Amino acid sequence: MRKFIVTAVMAATLMPVAASAQSTAEVRRDRQDLRGEQRDLRDARRTGDRRDIRDQREDVRDAREELREDVRDRNRAYGRDDWRGWRDRNPGFYARGSWNAPFRYNAFRTGVRISSGYYGPRYIIADPWRYHLRRPAYGQQWIRHYNDVILVDTRRGIVIDVVRGFYR
Repeated sequence: MRKFIVTAVMAATLMPVAASAQSTAEVRRDRQDLRGEQRDLRDARRTGDRRDIRDQREDVRDAREELREDVRDRNRAYGRDDWRGWRDRNPGFYARGSWNAPFRYNAFRTGVRISSGYYGPRYIIADPWRYHLRRPAYGQQWIRHYNDVILVDTRRGIVIDVVRGFYR
């Protein structure tokens, strides 16, 4: 049983790396396909008729569009509200549970300075990608505060963003 749990945890932590590697491989494959289509278009211009050239241009256009889409997917960064649809489809990730902090709930606003006790290591969301939260910048952390999620500048203790009612 212990081996199964360790394996499951390792798989869960490596999942984003595998997805990233897969999309990088897709981009590389799409670039190779585009070069091949461009080569075929050059050959068609040298030896083919108008229909061959037209067909090859369309193939080059399709290959470019597929490359653009895969590059866009690979470079995707989650926006402010990208988690909403994901939460509706995966409610188990956002279950509130019996989580409570040893201090009283405060409705924080952006720009407010908070004590380091509110963003200690036990409150940090270590895997914001799992919840489709945007990537925090250097020196920032997503923090759980009861049902809310707060983006805090940990160097100065200033609240940058607040998402109320994040957990259900």
